[in-house]
Amino acid sequence: MNLLIESDALGQAILLMLIFMIGVPIVLFIAGLITYTKNKKRGKTILIIATIYSLISAGVCGGFMI
Repeated sequence: MNLLIESDALGQAILLMLIFMIGVPIVLFIAGLITYTKNKKRGKTILIIATIYSLISAGVCGGFMI
C-alpha cells in the first residue's frame, strides 16, 4: 500500500499495470454490451476480445508483478 501512496517510479508503474489489467477490459465490456443491443455480431466480437484481453493481461501483468 505504501508503494501506491508515494510518488516513486515503482508505485506509478504498478498503478499503470493495474489500470491496463483491469480498466481496459471493463471499458471494452461496457462497449460490447452497448454494441450488442444494436448489432449482435459486432457486440459478440467485442465481448470476446474483452475476455481474451483480460485473460492475457492478467497473465502477463500478473507475472510481471511477482
